Amino acid sequence: MKAAVVTGSDATPEYDDFSEPQVDDGYELVELVAAGLHPIVRSLAAGRHYGSTQSWPLVPGVDVVARTAAGDYIYTGFVRPPHGTFAERMAAPKAMRISLPTGADPVKVAGGLNPAFASWLPLKTRVREIGSLATVLVLGVTGMAGYLAVQHARLLGANRVVGVGRDPARLARAAALGAATVALSGDREADAAAIVDALCGTTPSIVLDFLWASAAETAFASLARRGLEEDTADIAYTQIGGAAGPEAAVPAALLRSRRIRISGSGAGSAQIADIMAEVPVYMQLIADRCVDVPTKTVPLSSISEAWTASTDGTYRIVVVP
Repeated sequence: MKAAVVTGSDATPEYDDFSEPQVDDGYELVELVAAGLHPIVRSLAAGRHYGSTQSWPLVPGVDVVARTAAGDYIYTGFVRPPHGTFAERMAAPKAMRISLPTGADPVKVAGGLNPAFASWLPLKTRVREIGSLATVLVLGVTGMAGYLAVQHARLLGANRVVGVGRDPARLARAAALGAATVALSGDREADAAAIVDALCGTTPSIVLDFLWASAAETAFASLARRGLEEDTADIAYTQIGGAAGPEAAVPAALLRSRRIRISGSGAGSAQIADIMAEVPVYMQLIADRCVDVPTKTVPLSSISEAWTASTDGTYRIVVVP
């Protein structure tokens, strides 16, 4: 069969022949309809992600909208390496198939679910914990996942959303959704003060951090407090991505002076059952056009060009047959 084939850690996928997937008990053979080219797809293929097998050749791709032998459209994933979802066919676990609701665009589903769940799951969890959202702080609002995070916070009832990033045009896009925005300048003291101003005296009930590194350190500075009184806030700081770098220094005083909990949100930290339970809910939001998921389709045969093309984070590339 034809597939995108990666032959090494630094290799660009080539449209080439690859072995047919083995269909074991509990699996079914399905055909590609649409698969998103997410950042995790690139990092897994390069061997940089903690989930990588670091074994090549392989077919990249983590999730997919596929067509079953009966002609049904399903969302699935968990294809066993070295096979992935950027292929004409794949063996998908029957236990992980979820039918698309009526009216759901397969391309929007394929492009949206992966970046959406980076914020959707933490936000839904926070709502369950505290009953409602007050202020949400998004670091990295200018990327696709950050753009969706603003929409999610609004859908889930946040009173105030503050988005932090660098690109003026994409900050304006977040502002159009109702977010107060902060343009990072690289001056930590000034940037922290700007975040404080944008928070307007509120404390975030949750921070969604797609950046980490220096951006996180700036956010920590903006959350600092002085005094020995008991902290009345309750901050869930959620580390999601490392676009700005893999490490950040957490001030000891911040952990001692505030009610703040720092945790991660990723493939290894979320319960698969929780993820699967929310997939139909989110696909219905897409079907009902409650969220805007910008996408651009590219045929599988053009995977090399799609892989190396630069994107500005305003849309998600989706591979189609």
